[in-house]
Amino acid sequence: MTDFPEDKRHEQPTKAPDNGQAAPETDAVKQYDETLKPLSPGDIVEGRVVHVGSDEVLVDVGYKTEGRIPASELGLRPGQTPADVLRVDDNIAVQVLRIDEGEGTVVLSKRRADERQAWEQLTAKFEAGEPVEAEVTARVKGGLLVDLGVRGFVPASHVDRTFVDNLEQYVGQRLRFRILELDRQKRNVVLSRKELLEEELARAKERAFSQLQEGQVVSGIVRRLTDFGAFVDIGGGVEGLLHVSEMAWSRVRHPQDVLHEGQEIKVKILGIDRERERISLSLKETLPDPWSTVADRYAVGQIVEGEVTRIVDFGAFVKLEDGIEGLVHISQLADRRVENPSEVVQPGQRVKAKIVNLDPSARRIGLSIRAAQPKETKPKEEEAPVSYSDPGPESVTIGDVVGGLGELLERTGREAGA
Repeated sequence: MTDFPEDKRHEQPTKAPDNGQAAPETDAVKQYDETLKPLSPGDIVEGRVVHVGSDEVLVDVGYKTEGRIPASELGLRPGQTPADVLRVDDNIAVQVLRIDEGEGTVVLSKRRADERQAWEQLTAKFEAGEPVEAEVTARVKGGLLVDLGVRGFVPASHVDRTFVDNLEQYVGQRLRFRILELDRQKRNVVLSRKELLEEELARAKERAFSQLQEGQVVSGIVRRLTDFGAFVDIGGGVEGLLHVSEMAWSRVRHPQDVLHEGQEIKVKILGIDRERERISLSLKETLPDPWSTVADRYAVGQIVEGEVTRIVDFGAFVKLEDGIEGLVHISQLADRRVENPSEVVQPGQRVKAKIVNLDPSARRIGLSIRAAQPKETKPKEEEAPVSYSDPGPESVTIGDVVGGLGELLERTGREAGA
């Protein structure tokens, strides 16, 4: 080991170690540079929000400086501010728009990153035939606009299975759609909710027709009323027809007299036509049959009161209670001869009648209005004085007036013969 003079030790020049290693300061810079992400315009990178301002958002993307997203590149809806969509520490995907190496600034876009990812996801779903879910943002001429990360359009004819008069009701709702058209170059996305609903309905019908059985009692909701009946949803959008004749045991003039739209009812399945996809229903079959106990409430000879419901050529029908009607034959309407029942009674009129026959098995009750009327008794007539001008109830002869006239004429005749 060489000894240096005491006074010369500090005069020796300092040399960098000749071992191929950089100085400690150079190593630190290099290590720092290696931690930086290499960025190029068009790259999609992940970042963490570090600041949310009124007109921009700063994002840490692992570069030597924080990236800046102008408010115009946030994809804000009208009226929104950056604080409405982002918070500090949110992790987001952004696209690099440009890099200024001199100033060390990076301009980013959240909107374009969202759109690129949206197009990729839409393309995958379109190719796989999968539905998409999106929020309806506006009602425009001819249909609806939805937010899929990119703008989608739903024609009015594809909003629902039936015509919709008020499309405004869908704004703000999240709905599922089938993609009809997808053109990234033209930025065109056309959607259909109608096709998806019809597909779901077809599957629901298939399940329903495989499970439902005649005679089964199910719950349903009245969807539509017509003059001849009501359409009832019995599950999964499968509708059955409840004919007006099956709504009650009594005669129903119009379905609206018994039901209203949206009403929940129990119905019995009368028939299933799987080929034509038709189901017939009955409401009255779920209710007690009043004819099964009619003999407990009515008997021949009983005087009852009811409402005239129908007039026919041969008489009138009188409703005694729900489901129970009796017939008053035209011969039993009055004590006199009746040519037309409407001469005596009118629909809606309440009348008293006597039960003249009762046949529960044939579901028939015979009534008589004539027999229910009280018998009229005529007062005894007083004898009236006999007069020439008013001979009274019996005819009066001259002999009754001139006494012995007959005997006088007989004697005169004998004398003339002698």
